[in-house]
Amino acid sequence: MNPPIHATAVARAGQEGWRGALLRGPPGSGKSDLALRLIDQGWRLVADDYVLVWASGQTLHATAPERLSGRIEARGLGIVATPALVTARMILIVDCMQQTCERMPEGDRETIHGVRLPRLRLDIRPASAVRTLDLAMDGFNRRPVWPI
Repeated sequence: MNPPIHATAVARAGQEGWRGALLRGPPGSGKSDLALRLIDQGWRLVADDYVLVWASGQTLHATAPERLSGRIEARGLGIVATPALVTARMILIVDCMQQTCERMPEGDRETIHGVRLPRLRLDIRPASAVRTLDLAMDGFNRRPVWPI
């Protein structure tokens, strides 16, 4: 298995099963905070802080390292237990930012372990960040939201 990447993985249920997003950013960028807000809206944690990812065919999958499974950091509280998925297919990369992002970005993609995924830069500070991520996931499950 590949070495873990510094990210948080979350997923939501859909018609095709659990599909997820890799939330990336430097320490303190709000990955876990966004994950907690998503969990409050019905998403499930896959892994927090470090994620094991691997390719299978043309799909990317994620799981938590065993010692981190079912745990997430709640800043100011510490590490807490939360229900988590063992694994999920990742369909989107989200670069978490705490600054204003481009209003109408060009489509962007990135390749991880040979799998090319759409990438979204997201200001995670507004309450609308959760809904924006939902909309992006809907678009990538059906068709691209923006030209790619």
